[in-house]
Amino acid sequence: MSGKWVTLVLSALSSGPDCDDDPRPMRYSELARVLAGVSPKMLSQTLKSLERDGLIDRTATATVPVTVTYELTDLGLSPHQTVRQLKLWSEARRDDESMIASVCSDL
Repeated sequence: MSGKWVTLVLSALSSGPDCDDDPRPMRYSELARVLAGVSPKMLSQTLKSLERDGLIDRTATATVPVTVTYELTDLGLSPHQTVRQLKLWSEARRDDESMIASVCSDL
């Protein structure tokens, strides 16, 4: 199992389909859209592995057809705040980098 896909699935579930929201349950089709390029087989295998490892919960609702959602568990959510803080920090520093680049180009 590729660590890349595990990381991407956890990231998608922790930031929602727009990659800028709070964690929320997502359906398989939403995950497949967010993770464009992942094969259905790899996504299914990754989701099964994450569920087995206790990082996500799979919930099937008795509808026609059956509705299945995936959601981070408390264990899966544990790195979310750290990653979110890193994202906010890097976004706040984006302007700093532009300023440093313009100052350095003037030298």
